[in-house]
Amino acid sequence: MQTLTTHEAKARFSELIDRAQQAPVRVTRRGRVVGVMVSPEDYDAMRAFYTERLLNVLRQSGEMAERQGLTEETLARLLADES
Repeated sequence: MQTLTTHEAKARFSELIDRAQQAPVRVTRRGRVVGVMVSPEDYDAMRAFYTERLLNVLRQSGEMAERQGLTEETLARLLADES
């Protein structure tokens, strides 16, 4: 992965955008990574990946809760903070 400092990224912003179309580009400030520029396609792919991952975790959590006997009524009572 290529790396540019914030100063370089600011001075050569068009180049930063062009590079990011090919591969992610790290942007650093004082030796620390402060951002990563990616193409719209890479960004959309990452969002889709993490959305699918979250949906799988939610599905698995629901299945586990169901196996352990959690009912809609119990859940409603817990969420209402009733005893």
